[in-house]
Amino acid sequence: MINELEAIDWSSMSHAYGPADDVPVWLREMVSTDPEARETAFRNFYGAAHHQGDVYPCTVASLPFLFALAEDPATPDRASVVELLLSIGRASSERDIDAVYFSPDGTESRAHADAVAQMRERADVFVRYAADPDRLVRRAAIEGLGLFLDDADRALGVLRGRLPAEHEAVERLLVVRTAADLALRLPAAHAAATAWLDALAGETTSPPDIRLAALVHRARCTPQGIGSDIVPQAIELLRQATPTPQRAPGDDARGARAGGCACTSASPPPAAQNVPPQIAAAFEDLERHNRVHAPTTSLLSAFHEVLDARVPERTALLTEQLRSSDPATRYDAIRMTRDLIQAWRGDHTSLVLLLAACLLPEDPYTAAAAAEALRSLTPVSEPAREALASYVVTHRTAHGPNVWATPQPLLRRAHQEAVLALARLGDLRALPSLLTALDDDADAWRALQVVGHLRPAAGELVPRLTRRLADADLSQEGFGTSADALISALAALRDPAAVPAITNAVTAAVRHKNWRTAASALDALASFGAAAASALEVVRPLVDAEDIGLRTAATAALWELERSPETVVPKLYDLLDSHQNHAAAGVLGRIGPPAAMVLPRLRTMLTADCEWTRVHAAAALWDIGGEAEAPTVVQTLLGAWERNEATSNHVVACLNRMGPAAAPALSRVLAELALSRRSGRFRGTADDEELQATCRAIVTRLA
Repeated sequence: MINELEAIDWSSMSHAYGPADDVPVWLREMVSTDPEARETAFRNFYGAAHHQGDVYPCTVASLPFLFALAEDPATPDRASVVELLLSIGRASSERDIDAVYFSPDGTESRAHADAVAQMRERADVFVRYAADPDRLVRRAAIEGLGLFLDDADRALGVLRGRLPAEHEAVERLLVVRTAADLALRLPAAHAAATAWLDALAGETTSPPDIRLAALVHRARCTPQGIGSDIVPQAIELLRQATPTPQRAPGDDARGARAGGCACTSASPPPAAQNVPPQIAAAFEDLERHNRVHAPTTSLLSAFHEVLDARVPERTALLTEQLRSSDPATRYDAIRMTRDLIQAWRGDHTSLVLLLAACLLPEDPYTAAAAAEALRSLTPVSEPAREALASYVVTHRTAHGPNVWATPQPLLRRAHQEAVLALARLGDLRALPSLLTALDDDADAWRALQVVGHLRPAAGELVPRLTRRLADADLSQEGFGTSADALISALAALRDPAAVPAITNAVTAAVRHKNWRTAASALDALASFGAAAASALEVVRPLVDAEDIGLRTAATAALWELERSPETVVPKLYDLLDSHQNHAAAGVLGRIGPPAAMVLPRLRTMLTADCEWTRVHAAAALWDIGGEAEAPTVVQTLLGAWERNEATSNHVVACLNRMGPAAAPALSRVLAELALSRRSGRFRGTADDEELQATCRAIVTRLA
């Protein structure tokens, strides 16, 4: 093993943990007797030679060493080694085998193809590992059979033999899934594998989880043959396979994690010492995202993937999952439900109400996940408003007014997520907890995400936010700072009382050469219009700033505060030749006909390669030139929309302003409304709901 280790060339490593000559030192720790040292060694390997699933020449060069470790019975954590081999092989198999990629040093690499070749040359070891006494070794090896063994009959034979030999649900379900993977990879295996899956699904004496798995994976192999009876069959089998709860309702907080079944997760997030809370929370969210609580979860996820656009059938299946008596099944259904609603249009009221039904005070673990999902689904989450409010009020009654900052982590997260979801709906019943956050500085960064939605409470919020802004360090910018969040919240609240504090923020940010925060503060001042006129002395000198972003924001603010086109139009005209041309065009559009001097320049922008440039130019062209520009504007907007659907919200907003002049676009607007899958910028729920609402307004006007 040592010779194989020292022969590895680490020059293509993604992330160095020290000089290349030192790398084998920590790699040797994979066989350390110290569990912590082994864990560090594996983590370093994943970070350096298998970063985010990438495969480099050094990754391939390490394969003989890893296989040698896996073959040695004395190796501690052999299962981790086999899992690492599987991960490398799986990632390599998912790439185009004929493609050429580039290593971090810029050299061409076909490491993925080399890794697959080595895996298939050594496929026999996965056959042996599939019968290993260690079930974790078997688990990784079973999946490897579907990926690396090219003898279809042999692979299927091994899988057939493993099914009765396995006694745990996870491995049994994996055997069935691997048979489908094999059929999809090797045409020679398709007929025999699907016949076996058919037989398993119809075998009434088989365990219901096996029959359910066979039914689902048979559908994966032949999606074109899915009939109307498959979902009812799956629901019945899921009911039969659902374990009987073993815990009293008061134990659900713990039971939702284990649920009486296997729970797997990624490694714990790194310690949060000296890490901004937002970053620590992001790692925690990532760790939660990778948790699996019920053995049927991966199976049901695959089923939803295969059902795809069959939204009514998927809704029926999710309804069963969310109503399950098994807390683990219910918990894992929350993410699947959120994914469905985020991807597909329609009336999702029933599913939203089922998510709301998961807001049980005695189960904060599941309630937090449900509240988080509802927050991400705004405004579709509106039917859950009363359930969210009731949950928040119940918490404050049962645990006191400071429950937002309770030291109980599950309760704290559940309450905070529910408050955030309620605030996103603009409900003032979220206010007391948000005030606690701001007054006690308890996870105030979370509160800042949503306080802007509570405009009627500006009188209570603005003084607190302006005090925080006055104390903020405006010399810093980035993910861990609060200044931008404070400025954004104050702008959203639209209370002119915030103008002096935001003006001071501009001055301080400019003094520290923090151009991005200064530009954000100028944008906020612009949102107040003439009510921010007291800031003009600060704004005017910045329209000549060297930083283009700052100059653009200052010019936009000058227009909104002073409304003097003769001052700002020439400066905006110059900005049309900068990387801020989109923002400049937007301001010119708001100025309207007094900006007519820029019309020739806007027309030339309609030929730009970037569709975003064309959209912003066309919208400004309409807002300034009016009816005379309508045919060109409509043609440009539709062309950009066709090429890049992410522009759709901007396109339809302009079409809506055009009124009857947008008539040539009616057929495209109707086609958009006929789509089942969500669209809009970033395909976000809120963006798509706004897109649909605007399209319906256009149709109503033009019909």
